[in-house]
Amino acid sequence: MSKTILVTGPDLDPAAARLVADHGYETVHTPAYADNAVISEYLQKTGAVGIVSRMGRIDAAAMDAAPQLRVISKHGVGVDNIDIQAAADRGIPVLVATGANAVSVAEHAIALLLATVKRVLPLDAGLRAGRWEKPGFAGREIANSTMGLMGMGSIAQATGRMAKGLGIKLVGFDPYAPDSAFEELGVTRCATFEEMLAQSNILSLHCPLTDQTRKILNAETIALMPEGAYVINTARGGLIDEEALVSAIHSGQLAGAGLDTFAVEPPAADHPFFAEPAIVLTPHIGGVTRQAGARVGVDAVRGIFQILDGQPVPPERIINRKFMAADQAQLVQGKK
Repeated sequence: MSKTILVTGPDLDPAAARLVADHGYETVHTPAYADNAVISEYLQKTGAVGIVSRMGRIDAAAMDAAPQLRVISKHGVGVDNIDIQAAADRGIPVLVATGANAVSVAEHAIALLLATVKRVLPLDAGLRAGRWEKPGFAGREIANSTMGLMGMGSIAQATGRMAKGLGIKLVGFDPYAPDSAFEELGVTRCATFEEMLAQSNILSLHCPLTDQTRKILNAETIALMPEGAYVINTARGGLIDEEALVSAIHSGQLAGAGLDTFAVEPPAADHPFFAEPAIVLTPHIGGVTRQAGARVGVDAVRGIFQILDGQPVPPERIINRKFMAADQAQLVQGKK
């Protein structure tokens, strides 16, 4: 069996790399945002038995090119770049590093919120251009606003805790989360996404990208929000109809947005977001801190070796466990 772990991207925290070496394995890295053909080539060339998934899509063709592949471990929690059904069909568990980057992403969500509402970037640009824009300026407080949390996972909960410290009230929607996730944080649980939107001066997105959530924020749903609301997205760009978002800002339905993700990454140079000063943009780096990188990298690598060594894995970390055959799922959870 090969002693190689493939990392789809150029970086892995030194602590995670040491863990790989301690197990007698080596890492091989693909270029950033390698396409499926390049990932397939690397899998064939290296005989890698595990993947740390960072950038680039891993689909059925890549898996078929690597019959030796035993586990895919996401460097984070968003798995829309991995065909989890295809992995399940081939008996390959897909692991996520649940909660490891929650604090970093939540901090970034709050940073985007403050920068957007307080108009930090356009005011900074105006001052640097020689304009003193204090006369006639009217800012906006966020205290006593209501934030809607779409999804109630670990990142949403961390974001909610920080938002409460700013005097923001919380409502949330997540049909899969237990009541305790809402109750422990004092979040009012909404029965539907639409019910939550109607109360949200600020919407913070924290759900996975699926067929059901793709473009869940669109012209119709944006219209349900209070006029002058804000959107913060540190989850996945595909959750938003980007054209509808820009239109809503132009109409005044939305006052602005803080976005760390795009439907296509990296975005094209002529993307309409770049021409809109009410939108604050960052290049999908919410979870990219030294502290989170160490936790996520170590968790991702540890999960690979748990699978390879036949050790139990917490079931909530196996994102495709419901798609796997019952005996396979029990095996990777250490129940056999």
